[in-house]
Amino acid sequence: MVAYCPNTGSLRTAGEPGSEVLLSWSTSPRRKTAWTWELVLSNGVWVGINTLLPNRLLALAIEAHWLPEFRGWSLDRREARMGEHSRVDLLLRKGEKLCFLEIKNVTMVEEETAFFPDAVTSRGSRHLRELEERVKQGHRAVMFFLIQREDGLALRPADSIDPTYGRTLRRAVAAGVEAIAYRAKVSPEAVELVERVPVIL
Repeated sequence: MVAYCPNTGSLRTAGEPGSEVLLSWSTSPRRKTAWTWELVLSNGVWVGINTLLPNRLLALAIEAHWLPEFRGWSLDRREARMGEHSRVDLLLRKGEKLCFLEIKNVTMVEEETAFFPDAVTSRGSRHLRELEERVKQGHRAVMFFLIQREDGLALRPADSIDPTYGRTLRRAVAAGVEAIAYRAKVSPEAVELVERVPVIL
């Protein structure tokens, strides 16, 4: 059986051979493969690897006013242009104010600490620079890390994997970009936002 993997990372700590997995099925004739890899059971914890799900989950949470960090903000557009070469996952609006919200899926956890990224990501660093530029223009900009496993109790940049990303994240936060991390409870039945956890820079 061949399944599509909607994750371009290394899946370190989340992709051990022989692990139990959960797949979804699609009947779309445009698909090359009908199956999509959604979850993996890692050390007794379900991990969500689908990088498309966090965007949908955050959009629903914002529209339902569930996240206190975004109460009063409404969803304006998805995949909005941000600079010449980038798009932001969600563009929010509060009156005349704009909030550029970039979302990252986090699967790597070691000793109850989540790390991002799990592979070198020049695209991720570019997004941070674009968010920093939006702050300079007077807008709100947020880097949101969704830890799709419940054993990640804090988040750190994975400097040993991509030191450039770590440096860029720290510079962006110092310039006014907000870094927010939430952990989620993942099961075959649902993915639920649980609580905000610290981002340790």
